[in-house]
Amino acid sequence: MSSTSTFNDGAWHGLIEPDGQFPPQDGRYHLYIGLFCPFAHRANLIRHLKGLTDIIDISIVKPYPKGDDKGWPGWKFPTADDPYEGSTSDKLFGSEYLHEVYFKEKKDYEGRYSVPVLWDKQKTQLVNNESLEILRNFNTGFNTILPEEYRNRDFYPEKLRKEIDEIGQWMQADLNTGVYKAGFAPDQATYDKNVIPVFRALNRLEEMLSKNGGPYVLGSELTEVDIRLYPTLIRFDTVYVQHFKCNLGTIRHDYPRLNEWMKNLYWNIPGFKETTDFRHIKENYTKSHADINPKAITPMGPIPDIESGFEKDWSKLKAGGVALPE
Repeated sequence: MSSTSTFNDGAWHGLIEPDGQFPPQDGRYHLYIGLFCPFAHRANLIRHLKGLTDIIDISIVKPYPKGDDKGWPGWKFPTADDPYEGSTSDKLFGSEYLHEVYFKEKKDYEGRYSVPVLWDKQKTQLVNNESLEILRNFNTGFNTILPEEYRNRDFYPEKLRKEIDEIGQWMQADLNTGVYKAGFAPDQATYDKNVIPVFRALNRLEEMLSKNGGPYVLGSELTEVDIRLYPTLIRFDTVYVQHFKCNLGTIRHDYPRLNEWMKNLYWNIPGFKETTDFRHIKENYTKSHADINPKAITPMGPIPDIESGFEKDWSKLKAGGVALPE
């Protein structure tokens, strides 16, 4: 069995770095993702934004079935008898399920078989399966082998790190995972408690876009904040409003600045549209959460999945938000 020196607290934490255990090399690493998962979406986004699509190849699991309440057998790869457009076979091992990849690294692994997973083909070893660590690592880890255009793209610049970290902390707790806390609430009181912070976070972000003048959350510079926010917001109206009962408002009707921010990324910034697959997103949630949606019917709307057009003059946009219950 391969070394698991980077494994602790139930996850892998290896990093791509020159002169490290996992040095940057073209074609050496492979990324397993699901197009449905907002956390895998982060990793795929930074892969596009940093010009790594030809350096790191990917395998894409099907959006459903998910497995039982303990996650078994977990995410599945398509086959000739069980295809799903936009997903791929396991390009490294031809596995039927993602758990087989985890067991190649750690035969006694007992955690969840989550995406993303970064794999080292040369050492036949799992490098990392923590999305934020992969996001930050891809931001700089391959710079020594990247052309200048991509090497100079820094989405976690030193001058903004304190602000990015502060926003990231409450955004992750209240919004990125907050939609799940509301959506998987086991009772009314838990739902009531958790849905409000979701919209408090959206209100704060709408105010920040107003204050900083756009087109990005922190102003004129695309940063990690945008990359961490986009996967949640692109799923909001299409899934979270109805499926997770996060319906105190919608992005397109109640948050004009967040809506323009999202449309700009999707339509105008290469990498965002290319990594977004609404069918994978909608069918994952609606067809793999039997306790929430037992008939597995996927709602037709909203139509369109994301609105077109973009207002370049932010002064014409009035900041929005929703009123919160006390």
